Amino acid sequence: MSVAVVIVAGGSGFRAGGELPKQYQLIGGRPVIWWTLKAFVDHPGICHVQTVIGAGHEALFESASTEFTIGRPVIGGNSRQDSCRIGIAACLATGATKVLIHDAARPFVSADLISRIISELEQAEAVIPGIAVADTMKFAPGGTIEKTVDRQGLWSVQTPQGFNLQTIHQAHLQAHEQGVTGLTDDAAVAEKCGVKVRVIAGHPENHKLTTAHDIRAANDMLIQKLNFEHQDIRVGQGIDFHEFEDGDGVILCGVRIPHDRKLKGHSDADAAMHALTDAILGAIGEGDIGTFFPPGNPEWKDAASSMFLNKAVELLHRRNGIVANVDMTILAEAPHIAPHIGAMRIVLSPLLHLATDRIAIKATTTEKLGAIGRREGLAAFATVMVRLP
Repeated sequence: MSVAVVIVAGGSGFRAGGELPKQYQLIGGRPVIWWTLKAFVDHPGICHVQTVIGAGHEALFESASTEFTIGRPVIGGNSRQDSCRIGIAACLATGATKVLIHDAARPFVSADLISRIISELEQAEAVIPGIAVADTMKFAPGGTIEKTVDRQGLWSVQTPQGFNLQTIHQAHLQAHEQGVTGLTDDAAVAEKCGVKVRVIAGHPENHKLTTAHDIRAANDMLIQKLNFEHQDIRVGQGIDFHEFEDGDGVILCGVRIPHDRKLKGHSDADAAMHALTDAILGAIGEGDIGTFFPPGNPEWKDAASSMFLNKAVELLHRRNGIVANVDMTILAEAPHIAPHIGAMRIVLSPLLHLATDRIAIKATTTEKLGAIGRREGLAAFATVMVRLP
């Protein structure tokens, strides 16, 4: 038996608030969908991971999934039901005989639950996890109770929902051809076609993140867990200076700032990102940027400094380390830095796998003293705290 999984990530997630769809918001320093993908990529019973994303989310998904070797995403439809049908169809050419369908916004699915669903599929055509309803249930349309509902036999269902691949594919095609819409999970699609669906015990932790409160609570829980697992605390610092030359703008923390000069350097001369890179390398005892990217090497000519920062973060992750917080100061008479700090934090956040509220960037001047005061260049200072196991 070979098992594929469809990760449904096409929604906009407006109820969660924020500037990004909820599946791309950070919890524990990673996008929600990263944790979901990792659960299935790491599971030995999964042969193919197929993600369904929203139109216009390609760059967000690429950034969130770059660490994983998975199939190319497909673009979803106008509803969850449409998106699932598209994702299931994309699995037909993989050689899989079974498929799990899972919400991207359920990042805490356990390996145990995935294994139990797969095991049950050896005897059943369709298997879904659920939590038996324990609370008293009321039917109250419009807010007024009409009756108490017998909770016996009621389940609050979860994902991943498992099916014979051909069976659920045909069920979705039939529902689509008959114009049946509004079905909120794949079990309902299967039921419409007369498929018997088995329910097994799910996990309370496998809840769906829906609101801003859910996102905050998930982040707090993961940060607490990560801090407990990473109790070796280290601090690194980095300093970088660049002089000005003729140009029309400077790049700092990956953000282009219009100016009548530019920074002189072999790469893009992003002094702030260079200082930050050196701070991370210093915290883990790995030297400096020049150790890995010699300035005279033509390969790095005009290179984006995000490449250097990515290398430092990669070395940190090889040690199972995480960045805990960043504090940076940019020293310059010109250009005016403050209006661009918000954009800088947004650029750094996914590179560091760190929430923006853990990235501090400040700007000040030398009160016209020295070379910086004479506007001959600028400097950047960075302090980083990292945590290792």
